[in-house]
Amino acid sequence: MPDRPALRPMPAGAAELGEQLQTVVAEMASWMREYGDVTPHAAQDVDPSELAAATAELRSRLRDNYPFHHPRYAGQMLKPPHPAAVIGYVTAMLVNPNNHALDGGPATAAMEKDVVAQLAAMFGFAGTPETPGHLGHLTSSGTIANLEALFVGREIHPGKAIAHSADAHYTHARMAHLLGIEAIAVPTASDGTMDVDALDALLASGRVGTVVATTGTTGLGAVDPVHEIVPVARRHGVRVHVDAAYGGFFRLIADDQPDGVAAAPYLAIADCDSVVVDPHKHGLQPYGCGAVIFRDPGVAQHYLHDSPYTYFTSDELHLGEISLECSRAGAAAAGLWLTLRLLPLTPDGLGAVLRPGRRATLAWARLIEESDELRLYQPPQLDILTYLPARARLSEVDAASAAAMAAGMARPPAESLHLATYTVDGPALAARGHRLDVDVPAGRILRSVLMKPEHEAAVPGLHRQLLDLLRPTNGPRSPDTGENPPLAHHT
Repeated sequence: MPDRPALRPMPAGAAELGEQLQTVVAEMASWMREYGDVTPHAAQDVDPSELAAATAELRSRLRDNYPFHHPRYAGQMLKPPHPAAVIGYVTAMLVNPNNHALDGGPATAAMEKDVVAQLAAMFGFAGTPETPGHLGHLTSSGTIANLEALFVGREIHPGKAIAHSADAHYTHARMAHLLGIEAIAVPTASDGTMDVDALDALLASGRVGTVVATTGTTGLGAVDPVHEIVPVARRHGVRVHVDAAYGGFFRLIADDQPDGVAAAPYLAIADCDSVVVDPHKHGLQPYGCGAVIFRDPGVAQHYLHDSPYTYFTSDELHLGEISLECSRAGAAAAGLWLTLRLLPLTPDGLGAVLRPGRRATLAWARLIEESDELRLYQPPQLDILTYLPARARLSEVDAASAAAMAAGMARPPAESLHLATYTVDGPALAARGHRLDVDVPAGRILRSVLMKPEHEAAVPGLHRQLLDLLRPTNGPRSPDTGENPPLAHHT
């Protein structure tokens, strides 16, 4: 029996996506015509030849990007959205609903409430149909989502500081400054996670109202021990907010299995006060699509405001009534809603998209540990991998890392390798057992994010390419073929 056609990511699914988008445009135009024909004003007319020239220039300029879609791109948390998200987003974008108020986007506001309820259930904030166990909404970014959580924390504990790990995202200190509250960095343990004993001592001072636990730091992918942080915070009467912007969807594979991640920190999110997650990372969505969810619906009181020209079409909750943002794209909700219809928030749904990346990270970590040319900086907890060239001095590690990254990007497109770097210092290296001459204050090591399922098949080729780049000639060809080794692909 021949394989059934499937909607696949770009570029393999370009034809299918194009057909779907043609249908989208035709069907939405048909709906618009139900209200009667309208003669467009000539002020908006665009000459077709000028359009052709402008779009040709646009396509040309967009070539000045890295190949985020390809497994040889393993630099940052970037990849194109799933075609289902594109279809959902474009379909709603043609209408351009605004999810601030129900009169601005009744359909997409309902979709937003639906997907937020699904996210809440994933984290254990579900409640019951009669008594929702959450309050939340989508945001334009994880930064804004974290701002809202810290804002509520400030309102509940006015004048008190927030505490976050020294390796947490810089947004927390920045948003604390914006909110006019103190931010305190808690030291980390040798694996980059929050030092719970140090946190306990800090909270005993009474200075802190909210502690931020991070399930997936954006540098190392370190997962703070939320299950240990919660009881410490409760003992001191402190709120717990979880920044799961990057790592939140790993809750779907938090099962302690060999190709999963540690369960305890993720299960403990259900006992926290708020959580942030970014569907525009592992949730396969286009930017910007973040989300903030509170366990207690009562925090809505801190958003209270009135807008007599806005909230008039319905007595139901308008999303703008529980958001610091005003206008927001309803298309973001439609894209996520359609994606979750096809890849639900289950281990066998979206979880099956995450698991290959986790396996790829573990497989590459093993190859690095077996290598004479590389050293694993620390074991990966999610799908971020950090490693360093085997050199005697930190200055040499820095130079080799920078050279390998630059050389990989400089190769022809079909042979290129795109990595990133991460800056470390002597104490951080020593804490992880690395013994080398720290002859400079800090240096760069290599960092890879393996968040695409295709990375699983590509790991052997990626590893060989990296070893080629680290050789003194900056990339001799593979000795057995005379060419760079081809990457394996799914068929």
